[in-house]
Amino acid sequence: MPEAEIIVLGEHVDYWNQLGWQDRFSAHLYTERQQDYAHAFALEDIYTPQMVVNGQAEFNGADGPRALQEIRRAAIAPHSSVSLLRKDPLALALTVSHFPAGIKNVEILLAITEDSLASDVRRGENVGRRLTHTGVVRSLVSVARFDARKSPEFTADLPLHLLDDWFRENLHAVILVEVRGSHRIVGAAKLKL
Repeated sequence: MPEAEIIVLGEHVDYWNQLGWQDRFSAHLYTERQQDYAHAFALEDIYTPQMVVNGQAEFNGADGPRALQEIRRAAIAPHSSVSLLRKDPLALALTVSHFPAGIKNVEILLAITEDSLASDVRRGENVGRRLTHTGVVRSLVSVARFDARKSPEFTADLPLHLLDDWFRENLHAVILVEVRGSHRIVGAAKLKL
């Protein structure tokens, strides 16, 4: 298998909150993203646990062999170069270049993720269980949209907005270079904060 960094993003959807137990990491934004993926994949329904690899394949997240297959496929696909550095305590320096051939409309997203989190489930099928989480998306924002044919390189300083109740030692900044419309990921980088 080619060398690949696997970047985990746990986007906690909010539609299970109606069971009487609120997932403190959930947000409607992640439900909307899952609905966008359902549209892109021509799915009739959304479900959990769903896994999406590079915006190109979706399947039940419990299917380990399928996950390995799709990660291997993603690792050999053409991708952009992404450099993400800590500029100072409140900002990141980002450079994205070498977009794959044929890429036009690009959106760059910045996610802040947190590891080593847990939930004590009070209702639903996991009642009584303590679930541990890695890569929980605490925030997700669009930092740029542009035509990669007209801008073959993108550079920016990105301000960091971190909340006080996030544990700094468990935080990462993640950049996703996404093809608008299809949500295909053509570049990514992760930086420990």
